[in-house]
Amino acid sequence: MAAPGGARRQPLLLLLLAGLVYGASAVFFEVKDGNGTTCIMANFSADFLTNYNTQSGSKNSTFKLPPNAEALNSSSCGKENASNPSLIIAFGNGHTLTLNFTRNSTRYSVQMMRFVYNLSDTQIFPNASSQGPKTAESVPDITADINKKYRCVSSNQIHMNNVTVTFIDATIQAYLSNDNFSKEETHCIQDEPSPTMSPTSAHPSSSPPHPSPTSAHPSSSPPHPSPPHPTPPHPSPTPPHPSPSPVPESPSVHKYNVSGTNGTCLLANMGLQLNVTYKKKDDKTVTRVFNINPNNTKVSGSCTTQQVTLELQSETSTFLAFQFGKNASSSRFFLKEIQLNMTLPDAKVPTFQASNSSLRALQATVGNSYKCNAEEHIWVTEAFSVNIFKVWVQAFQVEGDKFGSVEECQLDENNMLILIGRKRSHAGYQTI
Repeated sequence: MAAPGGARRQPLLLLLLAGLVYGASAVFFEVKDGNGTTCIMANFSADFLTNYNTQSGSKNSTFKLPPNAEALNSSSCGKENASNPSLIIAFGNGHTLTLNFTRNSTRYSVQMMRFVYNLSDTQIFPNASSQGPKTAESVPDITADINKKYRCVSSNQIHMNNVTVTFIDATIQAYLSNDNFSKEETHCIQDEPSPTMSPTSAHPSSSPPHPSPTSAHPSSSPPHPSPPHPTPPHPSPTPPHPSPSPVPESPSVHKYNVSGTNGTCLLANMGLQLNVTYKKKDDKTVTRVFNINPNNTKVSGSCTTQQVTLELQSETSTFLAFQFGKNASSSRFFLKEIQLNMTLPDAKVPTFQASNSSLRALQATVGNSYKCNAEEHIWVTEAFSVNIFKVWVQAFQVEGDKFGSVEECQLDENNMLILIGRKRSHAGYQTI
């Protein structure tokens, strides 16, 4: 059950400090069992970015976790061998954020995070083409040692299909041994210093590519309305949405390799499409689509024990870099950063630059590979996103230059549920 009062503010000094650094106030949550013993405590602020459909196309809505958010009484400390602890936070007009916890003998983690948002809330989702609740889920990288609090001062982005939740200045602890946060803490990977990169060789695979007509060529069409992934830690107002246009062709799928002194550190099979929004010289806002052509792209990269980088340089001076990191405690790798440098001759500011080093995408256990047949949409900044087609990637530990065991993306699993449901029943399942 939730503690009386649901959510309450921390002392004024802490709020002021958090506000000075992040521009947002943390909200405190507590869950107690039937005897009044605390089992979960959490204190964080959160930003939400949700992409939804309207009659005039897709739009982004950005909003914050309000100070009056509260832990519902349906939150639970769980029952041994029967159910796990859960924190269920409610706010606004029918929105809930749920953290389900699990543990082993040494560590605990958030097993599943679920965000239910209500498209009938016209203040947050004006002119939504559908109504009612929608659900998004993800397995976040939130883990800590037993009897230690999880601490993450940096922004931690959780990507859930068309929703990105950004935790800021987070302190979370489950399975408490007393009624307060532990003095000891486990730090998130975002708070760890970035290691120094050393250059190594990289090369495209000898497997024949499927080239697109030009290298990183612009299309006059904007990207099809698609759910974003990452967003900057503090979302800014969305740029004007361009007029809808025909969907551009899919990019060529190609296999990229990056190797270091100890062998291959990255295998990546994927097609890449860049969506760039900018102002033209006449002040008109447009979104252009650029397909990466591997035939006209120079590949390089680097390997260290903590970072793997893939760099793509096209003949048209488009520089695109993907940086992978890993969490030693959870033994998982993930796409942590995307950088883009390119020239747009018709832009008011011809040099376009964008980057985001707080991503959490394309995650899998080290030694395994991440695969997604569905199109992935990764939102890097408000003006730049990447569509990744038929991605199959493995970073750090690659044996024999071959992909390891596959961990499928949630989108593919959902699509499989739909197919199974349609075979068993005419009603089927809906993808969320």
